[in-house]
Amino acid sequence: MGVKGQGGSFLPPVGNVGVGVNTTRIMPIVPTPHATPHSAAMHDSGADTAPGDIVIASCTTLGTTLVLHFAGEIDHYSAAPLRALLDSAADNGCTGLVLDTAHVAFCNSGFLAVLDRWPRQGRRLRLVNCSRPVQRLLNAAASARQQSSWVCAPSRAGARTS
Repeated sequence: MGVKGQGGSFLPPVGNVGVGVNTTRIMPIVPTPHATPHSAAMHDSGADTAPGDIVIASCTTLGTTLVLHFAGEIDHYSAAPLRALLDSAADNGCTGLVLDTAHVAFCNSGFLAVLDRWPRQGRRLRLVNCSRPVQRLLNAAASARQQSSWVCAPSRAGARTS
């Protein structure tokens, strides 16, 4: 005897899986504290804690200027290798930086931290082809600071340097 399930199949009776096996008193293999009536409720912030991925599409130098085209997501985790790359470039004499962010799908304050570090010691920074997420972040940062710290040029021609 069984219970009719989806598609017309019959399911075994509740509590009996096989001969002599009663599942009503067997503890689960993996305890599920969330399912017990007396467990404390867990809070899920809904934030994705997985690090983003950043892809360097091209990296070239023009004299002492480093030109980077990258794509992906720039958060606090993925910004670390970018910071290391820029620190290495600065140590090797690069004084200018052009960032093409046309294919950046997400960025947060980790990217702003990278941008803040570069202009130290007189280095030049130019942002070109900003994606919508990058432009939103720059606008939010500028309004929070009550000034425009970064300017994103739509193309390389006529771009301003901060």
